[in-house]
Amino acid sequence: MNDNSLIFYHAPRTRASAVLTLLEELDVPYELRVLNFQLGEQRQPEYLTVNPLGKVPAIVHNGALVTELGAIFIYLADAFPQKGLAPAIGDSLRGPYLRWLVFYGSAFEPAVTDRSMNREPAPASRSPYGDFDGVMALINAQLAKGPYLFGERFTAADILWGTALRWTVGFGLVPETEQISAYVERITTRPCFARVAQTDEELLKIHEAAAKANGG
Repeated sequence: MNDNSLIFYHAPRTRASAVLTLLEELDVPYELRVLNFQLGEQRQPEYLTVNPLGKVPAIVHNGALVTELGAIFIYLADAFPQKGLAPAIGDSLRGPYLRWLVFYGSAFEPAVTDRSMNREPAPASRSPYGDFDGVMALINAQLAKGPYLFGERFTAADILWGTALRWTVGFGLVPETEQISAYVERITTRPCFARVAQTDEELLKIHEAAAKANGG
């Protein structure tokens, strides 16, 4: 591949599916490199040279490695501005846009993880998110401004949050409010979500067959 190539490391039905959805929405060419988690390929030396933590997603673009879901969303939407999914620097929405992309990983995920493990949050002075109810109240208040996260403006942040809320509501990790239900329905009916769901389903069948062939 040339120096302008985009390589995307993916595993079906993981956080990486959100990035695959973003790539489909952006309609840009990329090389898909799929890891079979059932065979532990994310823990093999080849991938650990990409991400020593053995986590997906990861991308390599123009030779630059980017990991962490929020960082990848920021990077891709800025690198491919043709679809207008990222408010530019100087746009009044740029700050709120970055805030909500980072809020996902810095507050929402820790809050959901603690709740799923039946753990109390750390003391307020050490908690990265405060408390679960406060996080959810903030999300619901933002969604009430709809139809998208920033009113009428659809951005890459909507793909991230639409994916995250559909998954966490589906697993009973997040209360399904009227605002969340309507938002998830609005976002995930976009064609890019159906394409990714089909791709992930096909990849999972391939992975399951490979795992059985290996005695898994």
